[in-house]
Amino acid sequence: MSLPAPTPDALAASQSLQQLIAADIEAHGGAIAFSRFMELALYAPRLGYYSGGASKLGASGDFTTAPEISPLFGAALARAAAAIIAQSAPEIIEFGAGTGKLARDVLAALDELGVAVQSYTIIELSGELRARQQEALQDLPQVRWLDAMPDAFSGVVLANEVLDAMPVELVIRQDGRWQRQMVTVTDGAFAFVQAALPEALAAQLARQVPDAEALPDGYLTEIHPVAEGFMASLAAMMRDGRGAAFLFDYGFPAHEYYLDQRVGGTLMCHYRHHAHPDPFYLPGLQDITAHVDFTAMALASQDAGLPVLAYMNQASFLLGCGIGELLLATSPEDALRFLPQSRAVQKLVSPAEMGELFKVLVVGQGVALPEALARADRSHRL
Repeated sequence: MSLPAPTPDALAASQSLQQLIAADIEAHGGAIAFSRFMELALYAPRLGYYSGGASKLGASGDFTTAPEISPLFGAALARAAAAIIAQSAPEIIEFGAGTGKLARDVLAALDELGVAVQSYTIIELSGELRARQQEALQDLPQVRWLDAMPDAFSGVVLANEVLDAMPVELVIRQDGRWQRQMVTVTDGAFAFVQAALPEALAAQLARQVPDAEALPDGYLTEIHPVAEGFMASLAAMMRDGRGAAFLFDYGFPAHEYYLDQRVGGTLMCHYRHHAHPDPFYLPGLQDITAHVDFTAMALASQDAGLPVLAYMNQASFLLGCGIGELLLATSPEDALRFLPQSRAVQKLVSPAEMGELFKVLVVGQGVALPEALARADRSHRL
């Protein structure tokens, strides 16, 4: 691969993390599950990608998210949030708040709509991002930070590109049976080795993957126990309240996720705005993600007692929230301001950009979605 070279300090941090992971592998008898490798690569204290100090978002980072593309994303989302707040409580929780831009955009748009938010709670695992958020949002007294979910909650929950960064299990079909991808050290480098599936993981694979036994030898895919656990925890938090959670991410329903031709799975890495498939490249300096199985997420929430309210692509959600009207608040005759906003909205809703690949799963109870979003619901496709 031809990727930008890291700085000496960044390289030294990655080497320290590699030593930590290698020690963990040795302590576990010479191999660890890929999910454990991914957990350490992303979240090891002070060294993991999200817990370290490197910039993640924007031109100096590794990727760009929808809130960074246009404030109209947050303004559109605020319209849906206002409808839910009117039926529940003036409270918002955001998981993984990035640079804090979505929080600012949502709060500004809600203020324009005359909706007062009593508290906006951010739950953030990245020390670097939390510091950026605290600096960017210091003038908003309703914003606070927590390290974990509260026991109970009513209101609106936001999670933009959170599920895709949760550790996944990798499984591969070989010689007519499924095996677990483990990580070992060979000749000083990380490498994959296979092991038998534990009973719990085999049961989860059978539940999650349609026609798993019919898939061909060599088929590699992901199982999502951590993300499913998050959905169950979210359901427990909201079970006795009223409200809705809006989860944005790239992914598919199960019948599209496990297609015969998707033989290599969806695992992808992001380093300095370059996408590549090698999870062992410079651990700690690159993001490691997998597409979301939205059927599995919906079932995990539903099984834990929190119903699915809607599922749709990002384009349908944003258009249903009136992002087109918000764009036209700037006159098309004012080309200097209108054209950049128009291009940004096009990126957010175009099927060739983010409009189709990105989906929105809405779970909750005791509230009804705005009519335009209810009409756009495609949860029957899950």
